[in-house]
Amino acid sequence: MRKLLKDRHATLIVLSFIIGSLASVANIAFRETLHFIHDTILVGGSELLGIAEGGSSRLLLPLLPMTGMLLLIPFALKFPDEASGYGFFRFLESVNVKGGKVKLRNIFLKIIGPALTIGSGGSAGVEGPIATVGGTIGSNIGQAFKVSGNRMKLLVAAGSAGAIAATFNAPIAGVMFAMEIILLGNYELTSFAAIVISSGIATVISRAYYGASPAFTVPSYELVSSYEILFYIVLGIIVGFLAVLYIKMFYRIKDYFVSLRFSLPFKMLAGAFMVGLIGIFLPQVMADGYSIIEQALDGQIAFHILFLLVFFKMLATSLTLGSGGTGGVFAPAIFIGAMIGGAFGSIVHTAFPEITASSGAYATVGIGSFLAAATHAPLTGIFLLFEMTGNHEVIVPVMFSSIIGTVLAKRLFHDSIDTVELTRKGINIHAGREISLMSNIKVNDVMVRDIVTVKEDVPLSTLVNIMINRERFYIPVVNDSDRMTGILSIQDVSPVIFEDYVKNIVKAGELSTEDVITLLPEDNLNTAMESFTIKDIDEIPVIDSNENKKVVGMLRHMDVISAYKKAILKRERESKF
Repeated sequence: MRKLLKDRHATLIVLSFIIGSLASVANIAFRETLHFIHDTILVGGSELLGIAEGGSSRLLLPLLPMTGMLLLIPFALKFPDEASGYGFFRFLESVNVKGGKVKLRNIFLKIIGPALTIGSGGSAGVEGPIATVGGTIGSNIGQAFKVSGNRMKLLVAAGSAGAIAATFNAPIAGVMFAMEIILLGNYELTSFAAIVISSGIATVISRAYYGASPAFTVPSYELVSSYEILFYIVLGIIVGFLAVLYIKMFYRIKDYFVSLRFSLPFKMLAGAFMVGLIGIFLPQVMADGYSIIEQALDGQIAFHILFLLVFFKMLATSLTLGSGGTGGVFAPAIFIGAMIGGAFGSIVHTAFPEITASSGAYATVGIGSFLAAATHAPLTGIFLLFEMTGNHEVIVPVMFSSIIGTVLAKRLFHDSIDTVELTRKGINIHAGREISLMSNIKVNDVMVRDIVTVKEDVPLSTLVNIMINRERFYIPVVNDSDRMTGILSIQDVSPVIFEDYVKNIVKAGELSTEDVITLLPEDNLNTAMESFTIKDIDEIPVIDSNENKKVVGMLRHMDVISAYKKAILKRERESKF
């Protein structure tokens, strides 16, 4: 056994087996916690308040999601990044940019927070949080065995794969989720093996506890006619447009709540109240909506309800997570996709009953295609749908709809619902490992703080002496308030450097370049490298803010290259097990 563990590949396999097992156990704990809170608040509260009986008592429905938010508020105030809002992008950043180290407390917070949100009626899913829980397990086991670099990232991905596989009873989808969303398509044979083992053992344990039946029971499905493929292509186009609408709505509402000058508890309660108001008229939008999805797959929901649920589920999810509730976006995406497909299927089956399947068949395909378009992960959507339904006949239609929907969504909007916040922070995790590495280094860590500035009225002769004696070839020019107004380089003064009469007449402010490229301390080196190439310059002034423009440092191109090389060497050392 000791000899086996000395082999780093064998060690990865053993660790993946352990991680997958623990991820499955965590999934069971998560689901049991969610069921308990759901039965206590949503079901028990409805009975206590008489909401289930209908009538005027339905007006009390907003109290249920607000109760969940009241219980979540202490955790959100103590751990705002982990227990408030949609935070899966932070997990992706930790894995792809920050070395894969995730705090152990995420296991508890990502179970209790979503359980309180969803169990009380908030519109969200468990998939993002449970993927984070599984990834946290992988990260902490990796830290315990002193794993770092790419192998740490691999163990995190293995944990997420196991958690997703256990949640959906879908081992292949768990693998695809880890490959497409966690590892961004960058993997080797050893990583593939480790992820497969984690996903497989997690599924075995989950099936032993819950049974082997698929997540959804769908009616028998078959492609009625070859012409029907055309309708699935149209469905893919519709899905692509609506996925972009969903992403933009989600972040528009999130940004609105961020802009409000109210406390976090007030925002959370306000969001829960609005979700409850929607629930008075459309209670189907509340919680994860899996039972409603079943009804759509069976063709039991009228067209006008399906149509309304598409947009109000988008709104309810945006309000829930944008205001501070916590959870994932997978279940809402599955719900929305089922409603889109069902509504579209109702139309085409009514118009062409002889060559089209029932609306339930289109609802089934809508699940995978909308999920693929919203997350930009077509393989995950395809295989998740196949394993969730257990129907192989659905593969060809969902392949068309998913790929077309994903391609169109990418063309209309570059980011998926998981990567918008990362792009806003200047992190492009899809751009490659090198760019991701540079995105993790801040300008503040590399800039030179021993700076030299000159006033606008300084004679050029004095400026030249400073450049020569201090060996500074780029000097910012500032006014009396120390606000930068321009910059002078050695190239700017070289034409008159030997003209003494000119040097004593011309002032620094008269010769300086006013159109100055600047950086902020919190900018990353990837942004800095792009700035260097704009004017082919060697140094860029770093200012405290765009308003004050006080120079706090200078960033040199050679220092950026040096920092990058050091980071590469560090990553190579850490990649060794």
